Amino acid sequence: MKTEGDRFGLLQRFLRWRETHIKDKQFVLILSFLVGIFTALAAYVLKFLVEYIKEFLTENFDSTGVNWLYLVYPVVGIFLTSLFIRKVVRDDISHGVTKILYAISRKQSRIKRHNMWSSVCASAITIGCGGSVGAEAPIVLTGSAIGSNLGSIFRMDHKTLMLLVGCGAAGAVSGIFKAPIAGLVFTLEVLMIDLTMASLLPLLITSVTAASVSYLLTGTEAMFQFHLDYPFALERIPYAIALGVFCGLVAWYFTRSMNWIENIFRRYSNPYVKFVIGGTMLSVLIFLFPPLYGEGYDTIGLLLNGTTQAEWNTVMNNSLFYGSGSLLVLYLLLIILFKVFASSATNGGGGCGGIFAPSLFLGCISGFVFSYVCNQFNIGNTYIPEKNFALMGMAGLMSGVMHAPLTGVFLIAELTGGYGLFLPLMIVSVSAYLTIIVFEPHSIYSMRLAKNGELITHHKDKAVLTLMNIESIVETDFLTVRPDMDLGAMVKTISKSSRNLFPVVDGHDKLIGVVVLDDIRNIMFRQELYHRFRVDSFMTTPKAKIISTDSMETVMKKFDDTKAWNLPVVDEDEKYIGFVSKSKMLNAYRQVLVDFSAE
Repeated sequence: MKTEGDRFGLLQRFLRWRETHIKDKQFVLILSFLVGIFTALAAYVLKFLVEYIKEFLTENFDSTGVNWLYLVYPVVGIFLTSLFIRKVVRDDISHGVTKILYAISRKQSRIKRHNMWSSVCASAITIGCGGSVGAEAPIVLTGSAIGSNLGSIFRMDHKTLMLLVGCGAAGAVSGIFKAPIAGLVFTLEVLMIDLTMASLLPLLITSVTAASVSYLLTGTEAMFQFHLDYPFALERIPYAIALGVFCGLVAWYFTRSMNWIENIFRRYSNPYVKFVIGGTMLSVLIFLFPPLYGEGYDTIGLLLNGTTQAEWNTVMNNSLFYGSGSLLVLYLLLIILFKVFASSATNGGGGCGGIFAPSLFLGCISGFVFSYVCNQFNIGNTYIPEKNFALMGMAGLMSGVMHAPLTGVFLIAELTGGYGLFLPLMIVSVSAYLTIIVFEPHSIYSMRLAKNGELITHHKDKAVLTLMNIESIVETDFLTVRPDMDLGAMVKTISKSSRNLFPVVDGHDKLIGVVVLDDIRNIMFRQELYHRFRVDSFMTTPKAKIISTDSMETVMKKFDDTKAWNLPVVDEDEKYIGFVSKSKMLNAYRQVLVDFSAE
């Protein structure tokens, strides 16, 4: 039996052999291929578990009336997931895509090992038992964790780790949706990995590999069956634009409401209080509106394939509204209104899931309601195919919520095989995106990181500043002085220092001023003044203070505003830490820029 030391030695020998026989670029391609296989397998396992649990729990439900177990299953799912996360994982695994963005910008693309399996287990329990969230964000985090840890095992550098994290995300989207182009575009748009020839090939290999493995495991059919009965006509372009605006407004409502509800849950530190609030809210909503159970893909399939009023009315099966076809629009509008509450309650109460599926679900219903109302009131005297607009609404909502119009277009086209509607998909996606950016400059994934200056973007300067951190450029070899020291003691301190700046701190090490050597040069050699002047009489107030939690963009702005070459750094309690020099900051910036831009 091999010991840990034996395995470590074997790895070391392989690494030495690899460095000798396989070039870095070739090895990255091999790793991207492996990432594609592993992420597709993880996606298959997650989808299988979700469907198995759901079928096991709901196969005997009565479609013609209410089912009281809708009040029980979601609560049990959230409770079990919360227990699993707190007792087994012991780490926060929610907001998967946000965690990836944070890892790229702040943790050198290193993601914890448990993320390779913990999100799969937690989200399978949550969604299978009725949690109103999606499995896609957890599997994206899983895929990125696979890429990050595989790269770490083989000692890849920071830039390659970032690429492998992107490969993991691309493979996850490609594998779970059977959508290789969408996987690639998602990585470029949402994770904002720059597209270069060095990154394009590994991303393509991972995406194609993951999709191929999914085809082998589940068949080549598209995830949603869709048949184009009504080809797109030019007279429907104004309706497509209007649908895009409507989807953008729904996405804005979804984004703002989710943040508001999640902030309410953050006020409570006791997990059991969160569980009671979230579980109660979720179970009541699912009992009243069964389509909110799980991912909602059954409802999507129904609206994409239904062609008659009787087929559409089946969306109200299993509910109090069964048989009330005249209330269909009201029922769907209430679902649009309450879906965000159900999704937020799921995660806030202790569950685990993402917003991919809620975006698709809401988009499909929004597109259907929009076209159904237009037809009922004969707006514009043009028939609007409900199934076409339900499909287009999915692209619009995803574009708005994720700020990713290309991902919306390609994902929906690949999910359904609806390539015949490529132009209207683009119109709706762009219209939705242009609508929401009026109100929200950042996506639901990135808004918190952007607010803290921790988000990498395609803006090269901002991306480089984000990759930098204050800790790496703070200089701490400045000698401190006290305000009650006299000039003589100050001169002794100067003789021991190689610096021309001296931070003045009080008894609690709080920064209260700075002594600049040039300011006292005319008196420092006059011994008759040594006991006449104290430090507090010739110290000056710093032009600005850098807080240790400031983003590098904020630090750079402070240097630009003050025209200073050195600024003191303090913590949030005003305690002195050190100084940052503009020259050292610019040198670090240039080095990161070289590393970031290198092919």
